[in-house]
Amino acid sequence: MTDISYLGASLPDTSDRMLFAVPKKGRLYDQCLGLLANIGIEFNRKPRHDIALVSNLPIALVFLPAADIAAYVAKGNVDLGITGLDIIRESQADGDVAELMRLGFGRCKLQVQAPQADGSLRSSSDLVGKRIVTSFINLTREHFAKLEGVEVEQMSTQVRFVSGSVEAACGLGLADAIVDLVESGDTMRAAGLHAIDTVLDTESVLITNKHARFPELAKTIKQRVEGILTARRYVLCQYNIARDRLETACGIAPGRQAPTVTPLEQDGWVAVSVMVEKSRLADSMDALQEAGATDILVLQIANARA
Repeated sequence: MTDISYLGASLPDTSDRMLFAVPKKGRLYDQCLGLLANIGIEFNRKPRHDIALVSNLPIALVFLPAADIAAYVAKGNVDLGITGLDIIRESQADGDVAELMRLGFGRCKLQVQAPQADGSLRSSSDLVGKRIVTSFINLTREHFAKLEGVEVEQMSTQVRFVSGSVEAACGLGLADAIVDLVESGDTMRAAGLHAIDTVLDTESVLITNKHARFPELAKTIKQRVEGILTARRYVLCQYNIARDRLETACGIAPGRQAPTVTPLEQDGWVAVSVMVEKSRLADSMDALQEAGATDILVLQIANARA
């Protein structure tokens, strides 16, 4: 049985359940809960409890700090987890976990931020040998060691760890620059900082232990998530068009695999249903209309499978 004693004394029996770790709070928490609901995972989490049994699948949800999830998955304490790519890289768990898929939410950048008032700091190279403060100490050391062309132990850049309020370090005289996660950048600008380099583009990731106990169940979860992500990316576009213009229309909107074409009662005309990426929808509709399509409709997709 996987050891989950770190969660406290009064725990339900989870020996026959896959342990699925999700962030207990923070920037990924609400989005993870929404994803779990969309893929049909039903559970009731009691107040102040960090474990919840799923009622319709042999899964126990384990609510952990996002910063700890990659390590727990890597060690086999839990079988599956959702956390940020930045956490996986920082915890150096890459070799012990398998990345099942990127989830498309929680996107941000791990950036080098320097005081706007110091015009001499324009890139990471200008900070070699200087003082850097961060909570991502491993990624930051790797970044600057690579710039210096030396091993981490030999680098001249001074990297210090702080756990919070990283953006205040420069103003307090503790650092020449910082490395921290940035979403909108408002907090950094308010602190008089601006981005001079990006260490990592990050987002939420579904990961599993390479020797997970329930590989088929993990595969089922992955397939369900893929269906939701596909539905978020595409809409269903339906239109009518003369058959002799069908080839042109299909070139405009070819779909994921191929459009569905149905003859109409009107001779020489067909109805077409096709999946179109949301990012290309407006352009595709314009081009279809120019090609002679009529009665163009767009329908939202709740879920999808390949």
